[in-house]
Amino acid sequence: MDMKITFPGGVKVNAEYDGFTHETDQARISGGDESAPEPFSTFLSSIGTCAGIYVLRFCQERNINTKGMEIVQSMNFNLFSGMIDKIKLNIILSEEFPEKYKKAVIKSANLCAVKKHMEKPPQFEITTT
Repeated sequence: MDMKITFPGGVKVNAEYDGFTHETDQARISGGDESAPEPFSTFLSSIGTCAGIYVLRFCQERNINTKGMEIVQSMNFNLFSGMIDKIKLNIILSEEFPEKYKKAVIKSANLCAVKKHMEKPPQFEITTT
């Protein structure tokens, strides 16, 4: 399983994977054009969108209307370490959402593959050729 990272110009860095190109750029203050999300923003969005697909599929399988539902992702930035030390996902349910499924929808969001990889991170090996 390979992903190709390319440098299309300026400070843009793209990832080509599975037939798609995921574009990134930097803020103007960092020399970019702000034409695409920064790589770290893309990383953060992968957490919420991954949980979101599990929530969506959970609802679809039970014919639960998702209109008005959303997930709000909050990140706590630790000033001492310079890293995010807590990520909270709040699943905002519609008024019609069945009470009996509230715990189960949280369980489904916890199945997110991105979250699981963060809990047991892979080893990194960086080489040159």
